[in-house]
Order: sequence, then structure tokens, then C-alpha cells
Amino acid sequence: MQAFEYASPKTLKEALSLLGTRWGEVDMLAGGTDLLSLMKDYLHTPRRVVSLGGIQELRGIRFASDGLHLGAMVTLEELLEHARVRKEYPALTEAALGVRSPQIRALGTVGGDLCQRPRCWYFRRGFGVLARDASGRELVPNGENRYHAILGNTGPAKFVSASSFGPPFAALGAKIVIASASGRRTVEVEKFFRAPSDPGAREVDLEPNEILTEVVVPLTAGLRNATYEVRQRQALDWPLATASVALNMSGGAVDAARVVLGHVAPTPWNSEAAARALARQPVTESTAQAAAEAALAAATPLSKNAYKVQLAKVAVKRALLAAAGRAA
Repeated sequence: MQAFEYASPKTLKEALSLLGTRWGEVDMLAGGTDLLSLMKDYLHTPRRVVSLGGIQELRGIRFASDGLHLGAMVTLEELLEHARVRKEYPALTEAALGVRSPQIRALGTVGGDLCQRPRCWYFRRGFGVLARDASGRELVPNGENRYHAILGNTGPAKFVSASSFGPPFAALGAKIVIASASGRRTVEVEKFFRAPSDPGAREVDLEPNEILTEVVVPLTAGLRNATYEVRQRQALDWPLATASVALNMSGGAVDAARVVLGHVAPTPWNSEAAARALARQPVTESTAQAAAEAALAAATPLSKNAYKVQLAKVAVKRALLAAAGRAA
């Protein structure tokens, strides 16, 4: 990899002072499970790497009146070991369990997962986030697109969001807190992810001089939630399709639902159609199937990934049945 300057600040204020004003100048190091690969492949060539590992204010899991607070540097293993999180937020722990590597669970962080770059093999081979050749021609539509998007792919971005936690956080209505030298701002998880239309744009709502500090998840208050993932193999690999759901139920029927699909679109995909299909209905095999059909009705598969439509339907149906089957 290219030589770089390494900084290890002890406070958030110090870290913010070390950032750049343009992407590519400075990179932040959390667990390093994605950044180091990017640097080894010369996809990222920062002049400075700022480690966040020594900043205590980015760590910790705590509950407050406004919800569950997860520091950006909380590892997947720490999340899995927290008894109350396991009990009240199974959608999060099931997503974390999907990361099969113990080493990555020990090092990978909540913030790093949300900010990781696409796993699109065109991007990883240097063709940019929009996967174009030197003449500007799009490579994905008629190329090797088995693992690309089936929803939200009518624009130039056809990769799928690689985040494990994006879908469950979006289903649970979480918000992300972002800090810069001028203050803090909060953004809904669903709006944090972007489908870029410019080759130089990033896939998340984060500026080069900002740091994601924590995620705040509302208290569940009986909210039934689950995540279900469909994988090609139960090993270190990314899912082919996932679904995270959150259900408010009374009298056996759904009062309100959020159904968010993952690994099928450039962003976590909130299906309002699936939520409407569930309204005032009990969650049964048939209603869960109807919601799954609604969630994928607008899918536009590419030349080689139509198989993902059925997998996504399975993920939605099984996530709904798992969530509804849990005690409030």
C-alpha cells in the first residue's frame, strides 16, 4: 500500500482536527476490516490515517430515556454479548450473527459497518463506484451482475449496500449522530445511505470532515423485530438478500410495520408496499407471503440476478414470521 501518516488521537475533538476537507486526503480507521483491503488494493490512498480506537467517547452501550445508544466503536462481539440488546433487539443481534468470522466480529464496529464501501467487484477492481470503463460506458447492465441490485437500480448506481446493520437500524427507526468541528447533527438511518449519481460521491451522508459518533435506537416497548438473511454458504461471505422487520401489534393484528430489505439495492430498501399489505392483518403464512410479494413487485432484475427476487421474498416472509412469533 502507499505510505501514509498515522495519527492516534485520544479525544473526538483532536480527531476532528486531523481530518481533511476532501475525500481521499484522510481516512478514519475503526476496526480496519474494510479500510485495509481498500488501501492494499490502492482504491484508497490517503496521506493520513486517523485511528479512532483510542477515543473512549466513541465506545460503550447504554440505555437512556430516548433509547439504546451504541457508540460507533462498539464491536459486533460487544453487541452480541449484551443481554438486554439480545432480548429486546433480536433484529440487531441476528444481523451481527450473520457475520460468521469471529475475527471480524471482534474487530468490526457498528460505525465501520455503516460506512463500509460497496463490495461490487467492479468497484473493487478500480472501475469506480458507478462501474464505468474509460469511455464512460456502464459495465454492470450487460456484465457480471449476479450479485447486483434488483431494486433501486434504474439510475447509474447498481451496487448493493453491504451494511449488515443498515436494514435493522432502518426498520427500528434509528438515528445516527454525526460530529464535525462546528457541532453535531442527526440523520435518520434510512436517509444516511445514498445511491450516488456522480463518480466522486460517497454512498453515505458523511462529509470528509465529519465522524459518525453513535447510533440511537428507540426503545422497543414491545416492538417485535427480526432479521433474516439468505446466503450462498454459511461461511465468511455477504448475504444475497436480507430482510429486517419491526412490528407493532395489538390483538394479534399489525398496527404498523416496517419492512426493510438489504443487499438488494444501493441502499437499505424500505418497502412501504409490504407495510401496507400487513396493515390490520394477522401475520400468517399467507399474509407474510402477500407482504413478500408486495415488497418485490417493483423489482427490476438485471441480466443475471433475477434469482434474487425469490430469495428476497423468502427473507421477508421468514423475518415476518419470526418477529410475529416472538412474545411482545
